[in-house]
Amino acid sequence: MTRNAPQPLDHGIFGPGSVTWKVYRYPTSMTVGFARTALVEMFDPLVVASVAGTGSLRQRAADRYDRTLEYAGALVLGDSATAARMADALVRIHARVGGTDPVTGAAYDPNDPAGQLWIHLTQWQSVLHVYERFGPGPLSEEEERQYWAECLVAAGFQTIDPDDVPRDRSQMRAYYERVRPDLVVSEVAVEHARLVLDGAHLASRLPGRWRVLGPVVHSLLRRATVATLPRWMRGAIGTRQGPVVDALVTALLRPALAFAARRPQVLARVLEAAAPRAYPVLAPAVLGIEPERPGTVTVEEAFARLGRPLPREQHLAAVRQAS
Repeated sequence: MTRNAPQPLDHGIFGPGSVTWKVYRYPTSMTVGFARTALVEMFDPLVVASVAGTGSLRQRAADRYDRTLEYAGALVLGDSATAARMADALVRIHARVGGTDPVTGAAYDPNDPAGQLWIHLTQWQSVLHVYERFGPGPLSEEEERQYWAECLVAAGFQTIDPDDVPRDRSQMRAYYERVRPDLVVSEVAVEHARLVLDGAHLASRLPGRWRVLGPVVHSLLRRATVATLPRWMRGAIGTRQGPVVDALVTALLRPALAFAARRPQVLARVLEAAAPRAYPVLAPAVLGIEPERPGTVTVEEAFARLGRPLPREQHLAAVRQAS
């Protein structure tokens, strides 16, 4: 049995009629989607430096996955108050930390808009990619237009320049081509990518009698995550997996996730055990719990109610003050 999920204040920024909810509520996002996101992020040297500096992934991979799922889930599926509060807290934490990348020697600022853009886009592209591969399949043309429009809206939770956010799939591909020369595959990046594959996903804490299936589920999710990577990324982290295995894990995982999608209580039970911090944020959307005030609000309205400036405004003010 799952514990009672809290009643949300509202439907958040997007709501059940959005393409974002359609894609993110599907089990693909909470299983392979966020694992792929965390892995691809490691190809940015400044992201690796920031994560390595805390030691959280190396020491507590499952806990870091839970916190990441809590934060990312709050922005897209949580109510507006939770989303704004978590986004604001992270901006303020980032404003107090920074350092130097030991590999490149470059200084890093976790609130840097370019770095925030990389993190944001790897998530939105990864979650859509795994939805199409292991879920119901490609979105319609109209749904895809709406998805990327909502990606732009969600960028308001970070310090990102909205002019830099891709508006469609072709612009997303162009972004990846543009940043690829800046990606670095260091020993630390490889180590952290393997940590993601080996522990930062829902198989790390299966509930009750399902725990005996842990090794099987772990192996399946690991291979499914690799199956979504381009060949050059697989080679970079020393992971060899061919098209036959890719096809096999796709054939196995797609019906399993479809089963979970039809039974939200099953997905909620797994979330409760594997991601206890994320559960109160995600469960209301997964279980279809009606909020106190049905409806959505804008990112701007959410921050106004919090009494805080938008993240980009906070960052620009800090830059002006430091100059």
